[in-house]
Amino acid sequence: MTVEAPAYPVQFEVDDVAPQGRLSILFRWLLVIPHVIILSLLGIAVGIVIMLAWFAIVFAGRFPEALVRFTIGYARWAARANAYGSLLTGAYPPFSMDEEPDYPVRLLVPERTTGRGRLTTFFRCLLLIPHEIVLYFLGIVAMFVGFAAWLAGVVLGRVPGGLHNFLVGYTRWTERASAYAYLLVDDYPPFSFE
Repeated sequence: MTVEAPAYPVQFEVDDVAPQGRLSILFRWLLVIPHVIILSLLGIAVGIVIMLAWFAIVFAGRFPEALVRFTIGYARWAARANAYGSLLTGAYPPFSMDEEPDYPVRLLVPERTTGRGRLTTFFRCLLLIPHEIVLYFLGIVAMFVGFAAWLAGVVLGRVPGGLHNFLVGYTRWTERASAYAYLLVDDYPPFSFE
């Protein structure tokens, strides 16, 4: 009898490879700039929220509801913008913190406010170190894969499946590690592209 492990609570879903406009791919770095600017400013607020949430979880065992919603919204928006910039989709991302079920990239994060792990929250920065080391080296590989995907996309009008799958897996891993860093989940993220 085979027992399957439960799925990790943070899911990063991307629709299958689809053709994209060559011109859009060529200037993708420029098209994503408005999202980068807004997300950078929101990132300052999220940093403050995470710091407040850290204290709330460590001392009260709960992540205040409004703060968790704001953080999840930021994570969703950042995931969509990152996926667009990484050529995982050709659909321009909405300027929204809401769930966008029709958008080809979705970050699903449970909204858990109570019963949070105080001890793992207290040591969260230390617990993230192994992921940061592995993701650093994978990030170097992802830069080269991303450049190859960009070059192939400009020539072919689509990202080849193998490059697309690598970038989806790498992004899935980083989104799960980010959700753990943002204190959105207590489950330790898997060392996996799946």
